[in-house]
Amino acid sequence: MSWKDTPKVELHLHHEGAAPPAFIRQLAHEKKVDLSGVFNDDGSYAFRDFVHFLSVYEAATSVLKTPEDYARLTTAVLEECAANGVIYAESFISPDFCGGRDVEAWKEYLHAIQEAATKAEADHGIVLKGIVTCIRHFGGEWAKETALCAAETKGDFITGFGMGGDENQFTQGTFKWAYDCAREAGLQLTTHAGEWGGPESIRQALDDLKVERLGHGVQVIEDAALMQRVIDEGVTLEVCPGSNVVLGVYPSIDAHPIKRLRDAGVKVTVSTDDPPFFHTTMTREYEMLEQAFGWGQDDFTALNLVAAEAAFCDTATKTKIKKRLEAV
Repeated sequence: MSWKDTPKVELHLHHEGAAPPAFIRQLAHEKKVDLSGVFNDDGSYAFRDFVHFLSVYEAATSVLKTPEDYARLTTAVLEECAANGVIYAESFISPDFCGGRDVEAWKEYLHAIQEAATKAEADHGIVLKGIVTCIRHFGGEWAKETALCAAETKGDFITGFGMGGDENQFTQGTFKWAYDCAREAGLQLTTHAGEWGGPESIRQALDDLKVERLGHGVQVIEDAALMQRVIDEGVTLEVCPGSNVVLGVYPSIDAHPIKRLRDAGVKVTVSTDDPPFFHTTMTREYEMLEQAFGWGQDDFTALNLVAAEAAFCDTATKTKIKKRLEAV
């Protein structure tokens, strides 16, 4: 079965990481930027492992210099999402890349992104919300500035605060001030944990940052007591199976714990993370999960309803999303 047109909700999508390689190459050509080493011979992104992926990601991102660049990026990303049936998406957007954490510059970038998102909603029926994201390996002080940018722009579009980057750098608690600031501003919270840092990184995220969702979070499967805590507290996992396999967290989709987590009662959702880097789309994720676990329409509708309920948006938007999902 083709899952291309099935309505989907995606909660874990990095804005720059979703940039089609052709878009980045075109922008580099226009700006006369040398991106040697960023692409394979076939035009796809080239990286060896997770740490190298981060450096390639930042090199590709380096051509995104202006609000207009981000408007074009947003259009390209949302067109691709909508072509794969996504009706609602949340993307991680970082003031580190959009104005260097200067609040006024950040607002200019944000305005451009939001304008492009509004047009994409009118053209393709896809709703986008933004999660302001600090970069873990940049450290706690820069995260404070990022949180202030988030607090200043919290509203209908900016609804959440999160953290990406190298999970092996610092502890979750290093970023407590930033998360407290975002929480006080009324933003909902997520963080990358349990992709590389093991169950302990998840425990830190829950104890120190008090997040509602976990980016990846799959390594919770290694700690039965912690998994029960995640279930009891209703924490939702933003699971990215294809990403986990490409980066070597798990050797194959068959070995991925998403089914075991779901069967145990953990709230799991499905996302692509950085889709062109990992040679995936939301359609491809569904195809792999169908093949590995025999999941069908009822399973995917249920997963999407979990995602809609966990989405960082207002009740009216959630209701509209759920109606579109339930109509299938």
